[in-house]
Amino acid sequence: MSKLYIVPTPIGNLKDITYRAIEVLKDVDLILAEDTRTSGKLLKHFEITTHMQSHHMHNEHKTVDSVIQKLKGGTTVALISDAGTPAISDPGFLLTRACIEQNIEVDCLPGATAFVPALVNSGLPNDKFVFEGFLPVKKGRQTRLLLLSEETRTIIFYESPHKLVKTLGHFCEYFGEDREVSVSRELTKLYEETIRGTAKEVLAYYTNKPPKGEIVIVVGGNSKK
Repeated sequence: MSKLYIVPTPIGNLKDITYRAIEVLKDVDLILAEDTRTSGKLLKHFEITTHMQSHHMHNEHKTVDSVIQKLKGGTTVALISDAGTPAISDPGFLLTRACIEQNIEVDCLPGATAFVPALVNSGLPNDKFVFEGFLPVKKGRQTRLLLLSEETRTIIFYESPHKLVKTLGHFCEYFGEDREVSVSRELTKLYEETIRGTAKEVLAYYTNKPPKGEIVIVVGGNSKK
């Protein structure tokens, strides 16, 4: 029986990959990749020739069993996502859980993930925080926002650029216009920026300057509780 390695990959700057991650990706028998085209560029850059197989949110329910059988047969497997740490708003949870249920060893390497630098860069309290990932698009969104409006810990969200203004508007509505907000965009990349202020101020900024790229929103907790 072999082992599943969970391997974080850079969220932008290729120098953020670890020596150990490169070593593991070269040594395993198989790499499961969220998008083989995206990951192919990374592997080529580091001269990694290990065979890749697609493993993403649309097929992971179907591929988990076959991967488990490969692991039981002695195949060493590494799981990577397009960027960051697998299973953090990316595929990985189902396979990890299945391995644990089958007593297959799982080894998650430390490495890049977007929300940690965004949290630290925000200047908001980070001794206690809640990671929410992506808010529901429609069903359950209002309920979730009402619940989170009472949260006293710092809250972290992921958001797509074309939905950022709408989400900031909802924060003004449900959390209050004066709630502290920090938006980190394109972390580790050439046009990285972090905009801090009240929900109203940050909304005004991005209303006038439509955002591009990967986005992490950090929101201060309810200090009036």
